[in-house]
Amino acid sequence: MSDFDADFPLEDDWNDRGELAWNEFDWERYLREQDESIQRYLGLYEALRNTPDRIDAVAEQMGWEPAEPDPDEADAEDAVEEELPASFDEGSEVYTLHKNPVFIATKAIYLGLKRSWQLAASDSAKMPTPLAVGFLASLHRGEEQASQAIHALDFGDYAMAISLFKRALSALNQSLSLLSGPHAAHYHAVGAYREDALPRLFDLREIWLRIINECREELDRPIEE
Repeated sequence: MSDFDADFPLEDDWNDRGELAWNEFDWERYLREQDESIQRYLGLYEALRNTPDRIDAVAEQMGWEPAEPDPDEADAEDAVEEELPASFDEGSEVYTLHKNPVFIATKAIYLGLKRSWQLAASDSAKMPTPLAVGFLASLHRGEEQASQAIHALDFGDYAMAISLFKRALSALNQSLSLLSGPHAAHYHAVGAYREDALPRLFDLREIWLRIINECREELDRPIEE
């Protein structure tokens, strides 16, 4: 699905990973690597924030552009298919939700939004407490619903993914509404944050709408295909 689903498997591919011979240390190291991917995305996003097509530009920088498979390599992989325990050196071969490009993009953009808001809301004299708490709660709801949607997407449950993304969009609309309320005009800190946050929120909406559209295309595809 577009740039955001390159290089990650769906449905039955979960069963093709073999048995992982990893301990807690291996998984902690793996998760740290995925955290670094989120930080890398956020760094690229910040650097390209003034680029009109920044979503696609960052996806390309992250290496999510779909590549044409080499027929010879594909034949070789089919000919030699063994179920072996994966060592940590093969960590890049292992897939979990944390490697999903939509998950990485969503988490990274929300991370940027929350960091900036926490700084802006740290002084109660510059930010009304109800707005500070309410907006942060709306960000949390949007991120949580989107994460659940991406989880459904990974398992090929496109209808559930659509429903959950729609819930995430509802939470995102609440975030937009809070930033557009009367407090934005009366508090300089809110207005300054709003100017920086709006493009990020609209980017999240654009990413999710793309995936929703492609999920609907999958659902409308004839079963024979």
